[in-house]
Amino acid sequence: MTQTYSVTRSEPIPVLPKITYRSKESVRKSIPAVWMRAGTSKGLFIHRHHLPTSTTLWEPILLSAMGSSTGRSRQIDGVGGASSTTSKVAIVERSSRPGVDVEYTFVQVAPDQPRIDMTGNCGNIASGVGPFALDEGLVSVPERKKEIDIKVYNTNTGQHIIETVQVATDGSFREDGEYAIPGVGGTASPIKVAFLRPCGSMTGHMFPSGKHQEMLTVQSRGFGTLSVRVSLVDAANPFVFVDAASLPREASSAITDAADPAFLALIEDIRQHGAVRFGLAENVQAASQVRGTPKIAILSPASGNVDGVDIEVKAFSMGKPHPSLQLTGAVCLGAATIIHGTIAWDLAHVKVGKEIPKHGMSLGDHQIAGAVPVGIRHSAGVIHAETVLGIDRKGAIDVDRVAVYRTARRLFEGRVFYRP
Repeated sequence: MTQTYSVTRSEPIPVLPKITYRSKESVRKSIPAVWMRAGTSKGLFIHRHHLPTSTTLWEPILLSAMGSSTGRSRQIDGVGGASSTTSKVAIVERSSRPGVDVEYTFVQVAPDQPRIDMTGNCGNIASGVGPFALDEGLVSVPERKKEIDIKVYNTNTGQHIIETVQVATDGSFREDGEYAIPGVGGTASPIKVAFLRPCGSMTGHMFPSGKHQEMLTVQSRGFGTLSVRVSLVDAANPFVFVDAASLPREASSAITDAADPAFLALIEDIRQHGAVRFGLAENVQAASQVRGTPKIAILSPASGNVDGVDIEVKAFSMGKPHPSLQLTGAVCLGAATIIHGTIAWDLAHVKVGKEIPKHGMSLGDHQIAGAVPVGIRHSAGVIHAETVLGIDRKGAIDVDRVAVYRTARRLFEGRVFYRP
């Protein structure tokens, strides 16, 4: 016996969304790239001719490649490492400028926002430009030469850098060596990175406010109105150097645990007010839109009796604690430490017996005295900066160069994919 069943639905059958399949050709685009560790940073190194001619077209490509298109902090859909130190790009090309081998443009890709910043330079990434240029055939090496100077021009700041790199027997960059830097395990060949006449990288002056140190009034979101002692120094990159002793007591206790949100908000407030004082922003609202520059760091006198350490620093990058110290931070602080009247000078000369000048001297194009390295202790260890002051024919004194040492390593090469 056959039975018939009747089913009545009170709700309409849902209509599934239409799925649109896109062909691989319309989605997968790529450009040749090299992933390198340079100093204590990592980033993509790309030939300039592999990107669009207009720099305004770079942003969507780099955001997608690094995984920042959606503004999610993990960068899971790209090659970025979810931190400011591992979300960087170097665009390199052979230079036609007289006396320059290669030019490079630095791009900071925000790991947590769909935004790039091209206002400043990155010294760590810069230290990889010489090795990249050598391996990519952008510079020629005289036969049997074991070490060469590569002259680099940074387009972001108009700075000239000389990188002294080691050469392997096949003419490529020799990575192996015995030099170690804090924050990187193992050893490698040293790369001497000398910033020539680094002062005024963005403002045209080492002290754009006209003062070697001053009290900066800050309208803070969490601490109200306060004044902190700062030195606003522009050398390699503009930095707001803050005397740790001038911070509110409840804030200064958070320096060791610098990830505290209230403390980080205060640091950002100081940075933004410093940007206005630098002349880099019209107001704090405008300053909040550019997180890459100026940079900010807290200074303290060297603790203990460790030889070779002159000053201690806690640096920040893109609103978060820096795991070590920006290379441009070492350059800027190295220069500030040997200039009388800055906070860096004061803190480096707290102890008796520190009055001996550590800077070298040059007259015209000739160096007449060598520099003694200034030891800067940061979160990962100690970095040394060698500063040479220059005297021109009229007797005017300026910072001639600041040199620091880095290492670099090529990690992989191939093509990086992005979504248009």
